Amino acid sequence: MKEGAKEATKTVGAAAVGAGVGAATYGVIGGVGIAATGTAIGITLGPFIAIGAGIGTAIYGIYRLGKQMGKRSKEQG
Repeated sequence: MKEGAKEATKTVGAAAVGAGVGAATYGVIGGVGIAATGTAIGITLGPFIAIGAGIGTAIYGIYRLGKQMGKRSKEQG
């Protein structure tokens, strides 16, 4: 498997784990309601999964960035 394909697989895995955490969070706290200026909105399972997937992907991206920075500083020093 090529390096790019491996990284893509890891990224999708991180998103899937994040989505699972988002779903688990929804399961623990249940629905969330937001009320502002006389309007109320209920947040269901879907947004929790999407937010979890986004956060999981972002965390993996930060990890990869740190790994690349460490690799480059070792090459320079």
